[in-house]
This record gives sequence, C-alpha cells and structure tokens, in this order.
Amino acid sequence: MSKTQLPKAPKQRRRRPNWANEGGNKPEPVDGSEERYHSRTIERALDVLETFDPNHASLSLKEISRIRKLPESTLFRILLTLQKRGYLEQHPDGTYQLSRKVLFGKLIEGAEHLRVLARPILEEIASEFNETASLAYLFEDHIQILDTVETFHPVRVTNRCGRILPPHCSSLGKAIVAFQPADLADRMLEAYGLNKRTEFSISDRSLLRLELERVRKSGFAVDREESTLGGICIGAPITAANGRVRAAISVSTPVARLPKEKEALIQAAVMAAAKTISGKLQKLA
Repeated sequence: MSKTQLPKAPKQRRRRPNWANEGGNKPEPVDGSEERYHSRTIERALDVLETFDPNHASLSLKEISRIRKLPESTLFRILLTLQKRGYLEQHPDGTYQLSRKVLFGKLIEGAEHLRVLARPILEEIASEFNETASLAYLFEDHIQILDTVETFHPVRVTNRCGRILPPHCSSLGKAIVAFQPADLADRMLEAYGLNKRTEFSISDRSLLRLELERVRKSGFAVDREESTLGGICIGAPITAANGRVRAAISVSTPVARLPKEKEALIQAAVMAAAKTISGKLQKLA
C-alpha cells in the first residue's frame, strides 16, 4: 500500500532585526548605550518618579515641571498614566506623592544601602566588646532586624535577621519609636500591642511614654530583661539626612557579663557608633 504524501508546510522564516538586513553587523552603542532603542517616554516617566525624595515627598504639577523642565501638557499625561497604574497617588489639593508600593521599594533600597554602610561599624563594635551587635530598620509601622554580628561566647544574646522587634520592650524598638511623629508611634504600638514578654516588660501606656521621653533626653535606650530574661540590650537611634530616625544600632549581652563600668562603656560606644553612621548618611545625601 502506498503512503499518501502530505504537502509540506511552508518553511517559517525567522524575523530578522532591521540592522541585520542593512549589512549584517549589529550597530555599535552610542555613548555606551543602545541609543537607537532608547525610549524617551519611559525615561521621562522614570525621571518624574525619581523627583520625589524625602525632601520632596509631595509635589504639584508645576513644581515637577519646574524641576524636570518638562512642558505641563506633556507632564500631565505622564502623571495621569502613573496614577492610573498605581505608581502615584494624588491628594485632594492636587499634589502628588509616590504610592505605597513604590515607597516600600524605596524603603528596601534605603535599608540595603544602610546595611552596607553600617556593616564595618557593626563588626567593629561587636569585636570591641565581644558581644552581639545588631542593626534595625523601620519598615512602615514595624521594626525589623536588618543585620547582626554575633559574639562567639557559648552563652550569648542572639538576634536573627528579619526578626520583627517589639517597639515597647526592645532597645532598638524604643530607640526608633521614641523619635517618630505621635500618629506613627501610636500606630506602631497598636500594630504590635503592649504585650508583656517578661515580668519586666512595660505594658502600661503612661509608663511607656515616660520611658520614651527618657530615651529622647538621654540619646539611648535600654532593654533590661524586658524582651528576654537574662539579657540586656543598649541601643541608640540613627538619624538620616532629613532628620528622620528610621534605624538604630545596639549591643546585647547577658546580665552576668555586664558590670556597671562595662555598661557605661557600651552606652558611650553605641551612641558614638550611631552618630558615625548618621554622619555618613548625611554626607552621602
């Protein structure tokens, strides 16, 4: 029986880029970039998003137009598109600000920048006292361990990167929440709750207010077995270039290894480390 020969499907030709048809050589980049494929529209949209920073959190169309030197008619279309896609939010007064999803991305970027900047100082202070040193960062309404350098002592206070800290009974938490605007501080405390982690935890709102006032006056915070029995932690706030406190650094040690003389030295060293990191942040701003 003979086999039926089916007609062959026409061979599909692969689409070739125009530059291949024009001589076979891919064009050389112009000034180190693929200028030929550059999208001016996308670049303008990104320029608009990058106009917003901690010193310009809310901007009007006219202000953005002046900063970016864009015609208002062109800028209006960009703003409308970015707002529609959820990258910008508009206030009732007509001004714009970055949306939460963009702001959270910027928070992560800022946190990583701080972690890299602070790492040598964190290692230095951990080595100086042979105790655990930690760095924490404020993400919206919760405080999280960003980095930690642990001591090699078999008995030690440990921290885990990514751990959410109680704002009312940890030195890092107190050092950050004490310097927040009242509405944000209240939101942070409500989100976590004033739960007693140990018998020494502060769970009374009025007593906590007094404690946070003491932190603001002294420049450092102390957790005396309030978060973990047998552990003491001393922390100090890190101030960004815009004057906001979004981070803190600390040293943690078992109670048995903290005579008063050593405690005074750690307090001074932690505040000095926080000041050094703050200075570096402000220079880079």
